[in-house]
Amino acid sequence: MLYFDTDYNNGLHPILLQRLAETNDVRSLGYGFDEFTESAKQKIRKASDCHDADVFLLVGGTQTNSTVIASMLHAVEGVVCADTGHINVHEAGAVEMTGHKVMTLPNHFGKLDAGELYMFLKDYAEDPTADHRVRPGMAYISFPTEQGTLYSAEEIDNIYQVCRQFNIYLFVDGARLGYALTSEKTDVSMAFLAHHCDVFYIGGTKVGALCGEAVVFPKGNAPRYFFSIVKQHGALLAKGRLAGVQFDALFTDGLYFRIAAHANKQAAQLRNIMTRHGFKPYNDSPTNQQFFVIPNDVIPLLQRDVMFETWGAYDETSTICRFVTSWATTDDELSAFSSLIHSYFDNHKK
Repeated sequence: MLYFDTDYNNGLHPILLQRLAETNDVRSLGYGFDEFTESAKQKIRKASDCHDADVFLLVGGTQTNSTVIASMLHAVEGVVCADTGHINVHEAGAVEMTGHKVMTLPNHFGKLDAGELYMFLKDYAEDPTADHRVRPGMAYISFPTEQGTLYSAEEIDNIYQVCRQFNIYLFVDGARLGYALTSEKTDVSMAFLAHHCDVFYIGGTKVGALCGEAVVFPKGNAPRYFFSIVKQHGALLAKGRLAGVQFDALFTDGLYFRIAAHANKQAAQLRNIMTRHGFKPYNDSPTNQQFFVIPNDVIPLLQRDVMFETWGAYDETSTICRFVTSWATTDDELSAFSSLIHSYFDNHKK
């Protein structure tokens, strides 16, 4: 079986596993007050060009999204995102469970449009009955998006300026941040992102770690009592060193970016294999998530040997399917995939 269903279907990158083993006998403080976590935080501050940033290591993406949003918003505020946003579709209402409404705008291949956000916020600001509505207090975007697409630096800046104009926060979900920052088609660096939002996080779980996300408040602007709020939301590791050791390794000698760049390279090869055999890409994703339109009668044949995800109907006869690569995707796997596609589906199309 070939696995292209997620970028976290392996354990963790061998270097991280090695570092966990090497440090296993070291005694340390708990809850992230250990030497490894402190080292990781310093390296993240340097990579973000935000030396006064507040950095916290949380368990996973859903806990991170719901905790950050709940900590920054007042009780009457909600968060605005694209209708495909992860917090709206794939987190089982975790944000709403904290008492904050998720308000959606149409997506443009996964992206939020600055102009539409402006009109949404302007409508609220000019509404004489606004006090009876949920107040927009934050805009949420993912980089890359849930469809693997990228915001340009200009698009991020435009969204950030709209947020500043209406005095709301911009929160960037970076669960797959590495793949965005190492894409050949991006003009965004980690430092640029850090200086064009109020909070973002660096995904570890989907970029080589066993678990963990690094939340960065770039201006030293973490909400008061954020550590306690993290614990209240069940997102705090007692053995904080588990995340600390991993992020320290990820941000040593550029490992985080090498991992992500490898996955992007393998994704480009996978895309070439699919398009060479006549499968239509659903969108123009330059990252490790690739989407294709596949005939419904072909999908069961492919599923015999390949793990991938179906993402909904494209039309009456075909479905949008997602294929994902990671640090662990090998050339041999792609070669086997190419042979499989050729033998099964070239014959099928005849």
